Amino acid sequence: MAKPLGNRAARLSEVQALRTVKGRREQGCFGFEGPTLLAEAQRSGVEIRELYVTPDAFESSPLARALDAAGTPTFLIDPRAAAALSDVATPTGLLAVAATRLRPLEELFIQRAGVLLVLGDLNDPANAGTLLRSADAFGALGVVFGSRGVDPYHPKVVRGAMGALFRLRVARCDPESVFRAAAGAGFTVLGLRSGGTPLGSVAWPARSALVVGHERRGLERWEAGCERLIGIPIDAGAESLNAAIAGSIALYTATAGSLGEPPRPACQDSVYD
Repeated sequence: MAKPLGNRAARLSEVQALRTVKGRREQGCFGFEGPTLLAEAQRSGVEIRELYVTPDAFESSPLARALDAAGTPTFLIDPRAAAALSDVATPTGLLAVAATRLRPLEELFIQRAGVLLVLGDLNDPANAGTLLRSADAFGALGVVFGSRGVDPYHPKVVRGAMGALFRLRVARCDPESVFRAAAGAGFTVLGLRSGGTPLGSVAWPARSALVVGHERRGLERWEAGCERLIGIPIDAGAESLNAAIAGSIALYTATAGSLGEPPRPACQDSVYD
């Protein structure tokens, strides 16, 4: 049964540390807030290690009560403690802890047709979360996070992904490892950047890895390993596309219909920020 946390201040500090990269790596866990993400986690088969809930949130969440009844360690905390654990302006009063699940890179380069998304040191957690949602929606094989980019389990990434992180295969690697794995599994690496071949004229290989670069600096250290460079045409009066939008458009184009069938042609070039 749910019980008060009592004087376990040290445990609260550990849970609060999950808001940091260091804390997540040391504990091998991450935290996420709210009934919507909790429901997505359960639907996706994620094991909840602990729940921290205010009495009001506990009473208003049938799922929290069900997890508690099933044996999930559930601790009642006051609103002040909930605010300390939260990274949002208006805490939900419900925080779950689960294990991080980074996969070996080879598991993502599986031997079947499809598109793998590579976030080549993408830095903005909101962009990363949106691209995870797109990868999930469009059936990507998985998502590789560049080793110098945002952490996959950053709270804003988890929140922005709206459950996609719970379902996707995710790895975190440097460019050299990705390019070796791609070559070994027969994947063609395509980089998204200004000046690349217009997306409308690209015939996607059956096994493709799409690299979306840093919001400002582009592909940088990832560009040398890309076998093809592709771009998204936009109107001449527009400055650029957001990285999440550009990556989502490319993902949809790559996965819509037959992977070998080129999409409808378009015109002009773009960059993204």
